[in-house]
Amino acid sequence: MERFVFFGGKGGVGKTTVSCAYAHRCADAGIRTLVVSTDPAHSVSDVFDQRFGDDPEPVDGIEGLDAMEIDPEDEMQRHLQEIRESLSEQVSAAMVSEINRQLEMSHGTPGAYEAALFDAFVGVMREESDPYDRVVFDTAPTGSTLRLLGLPEFLGDWIDRLLYKRKQSIDLFEKAAIGDMEPRRLMEGDPVLERLQRRKEFFEFAGDTMRNDAAFYLVLNPDQLSVNETGRAIEGFTERDLRVRGLVANKLTPSPDDDEEGRGATYLRNRVATERERLDQVREEFEPPLVAEIESRTREVRGDVLAEVAAALDIETDVDDDGDGSHVDDPVRADR
Repeated sequence: MERFVFFGGKGGVGKTTVSCAYAHRCADAGIRTLVVSTDPAHSVSDVFDQRFGDDPEPVDGIEGLDAMEIDPEDEMQRHLQEIRESLSEQVSAAMVSEINRQLEMSHGTPGAYEAALFDAFVGVMREESDPYDRVVFDTAPTGSTLRLLGLPEFLGDWIDRLLYKRKQSIDLFEKAAIGDMEPRRLMEGDPVLERLQRRKEFFEFAGDTMRNDAAFYLVLNPDQLSVNETGRAIEGFTERDLRVRGLVANKLTPSPDDDEEGRGATYLRNRVATERERLDQVREEFEPPLVAEIESRTREVRGDVLAEVAAALDIETDVDDDGDGSHVDDPVRADR
């Protein structure tokens, strides 16, 4: 199994529950694990009944498991501040106020949130992951996740073009210097070139890591909207040369006992039958296998209940696995 494991899916399907359960399972297997949330609702804190911040902290009562929560708004402000400081060092004082105005306007523009969040979780992979054998990401809803995963290729090409234009510009300035005059710009030590090169390396790392050292799982609920969204997500991952390793069906309705009668039992049987149709559709239409079928519970998924959900996930934990990542012949069905 790869070092980095992502759980995605439509909002509200139970990604946080499943990602925390899998992280719990890895830690129980003796694997030093970090679970990372990018959910502004701080759901990981709710699952473990413990407040987490943007630095890894041990999870109480689970040896070998740390957790952290990336706040998207904080990350966007930090992202913009880094841009502001970098540009302010490279332009005249007269331009600084205009830069600040433009950055404030960019705060609410499409893509700013995704770019900041992308920097944050790639930063975790580069800078926070060294002490851990496994890093589990409770990702944002599917649409945002796919936009993030598409950034490396898009921005990598864009940075290549910027580097080319910057080098052309500096070359012209160097050639324009007359006699012993110092050119206004020099190729060596140019801060813009250095920053562009760092960004290029950053995106190359992100693309390479997500294609070669990351496993992706999608969580779905047994309803048509969720199934449709999952199908679109699988197509999106495939277009980006990223393979979805498996699917987790969550929040399944438990069947009533055979001797139960009445309106409630009839409702449950009808609902279970409909959900079974959706799961059959998933098996027939989607290539990634179902690696778990998890029933709803009346109790919140914490403590012992979380451990039971962890046991229901038929996903490998061994960091030295052969790369298949799951046993799919007999999907596990369990309570949630």
